[in-house]
Amino acid sequence: MRFLPVFLDLKAGPVVLIGAGELLRAKLRVLAAAGARIRVHAIDGNHDLSLSSDDAARIEVATGDPLTADLGGVIAIVCAGAGDVGVAMSVRAKSLGLPVNVMDDLEHSSFIFPAIVDRGDVVVAVGTGGTSPVVARRVREKIEALLPARIGELAEFIGGFRKSINERIAELPLRRRFWERVIDGPIGASVLAGRKSEADAALKAIADPSEFARADKPEGSVALVGAGPGDPDLLTIKALRALQDADIVFHDELVSPEILDRIRRDTTRVAVGRRVGKPGIGQDAINKRMIEAAQSGQRVVRLKGGDPFVFGRGGEEVEALRSAGVAYSIIPGITAGLGGAADFEVPLTYRHEATRITFLTAHRARDAEGVDWSTLTDTKMTVVVYMGMTAAPAIRAGLFAAGRSPETPVGVFARVTRPDAEGAIGTLRDLPELVRQIHGGPAILIIGDVVRHAGSLRRQTPKQIISDLLDAAE
Repeated sequence: MRFLPVFLDLKAGPVVLIGAGELLRAKLRVLAAAGARIRVHAIDGNHDLSLSSDDAARIEVATGDPLTADLGGVIAIVCAGAGDVGVAMSVRAKSLGLPVNVMDDLEHSSFIFPAIVDRGDVVVAVGTGGTSPVVARRVREKIEALLPARIGELAEFIGGFRKSINERIAELPLRRRFWERVIDGPIGASVLAGRKSEADAALKAIADPSEFARADKPEGSVALVGAGPGDPDLLTIKALRALQDADIVFHDELVSPEILDRIRRDTTRVAVGRRVGKPGIGQDAINKRMIEAAQSGQRVVRLKGGDPFVFGRGGEEVEALRSAGVAYSIIPGITAGLGGAADFEVPLTYRHEATRITFLTAHRARDAEGVDWSTLTDTKMTVVVYMGMTAAPAIRAGLFAAGRSPETPVGVFARVTRPDAEGAIGTLRDLPELVRQIHGGPAILIIGDVVRHAGSLRRQTPKQIISDLLDAAE
């Protein structure tokens, strides 16, 4: 390791920036974003730096020769697009013992700029010794994907309590255990979820920090996680983190195997959902098992297809968790209606054509019979029906009876966002036949004029391609 990662106190003095053109301005933006006081020497004479009013107060535009300028109190020198002036400035800086960076010139630099992940009080610097900034940026992107957005807020939160807690816990190992329990438990989860006041109250409620740190039993919690419609790449970063942290995952049957593969390998997996015609263990039993797992100290994930709060019974599960006093968080997912619309290029709203959307579920005929179809006859309304394949005849009958035109465009879209997704488009009159063209669910129905704008329905799997080739050969 040639370059040791260190953090420079930008309040200790100004940074001198020397250079020209866009390279100078790009480095200026980096330093300004970090809150530095900057003395700029634009050697091309262009002093139009496009500064905001906030930045302008901390930036001094110097007009003299940087090679003879007073460097008293300066904490670092940066050259970007400075050419030979940068090399000469490097010699001067090193003779004075000042840190100097000449952009893309390791020979004349005593420090380098890392790729930075900035989360407030949490800052991660990634370097490659100046050999490959692109590799450093790629590593930074991976780290940014892993770090919670509010990790800096968590550090700030802990900093606000650190002195008072450390005064109450004399032993260093016990202090460390206390903060580990805070960070890894419901208090830390509350901060990361944006519920800082809740976390503040919970930490203040700890009467004996030493006893809290010594407790053998960890505090469990439940995360209700939306798995989206099937494509694992549509999982949110927060959902991926929850799957990697979980001790046990209770998942719906409809969650795709590719998404289940994102769960940590040593995590316990329990299938609790149901498919049409195949009863599951029941919602009360699911609630009971989640609560018992959390109360035993486990980190629990309830993994649900689509979004937990869109026909996912997430609201009922939250009520049960509240009643049991179990800490929980909610991580939304892309619901199938939106995933299917994007997958098959059906805009659910369209200027002057569709200005309203209704989502409903009807996986049995009697569910469809209970819908007030008279409220769904507006031709500028798009109707998205979940789990509607079985009830398709009843849905058609209900809309016909309410006065919706038989020529209303309809699309049936199955296994949306997955490699084997397929669709069938026609009119409301043809709805049952469209369903018969689909080779199994889950599927959504989209009803309305917007279906006319759908893209290609052709989704060829390797098996279908081979079949087509064999048909052509015959």
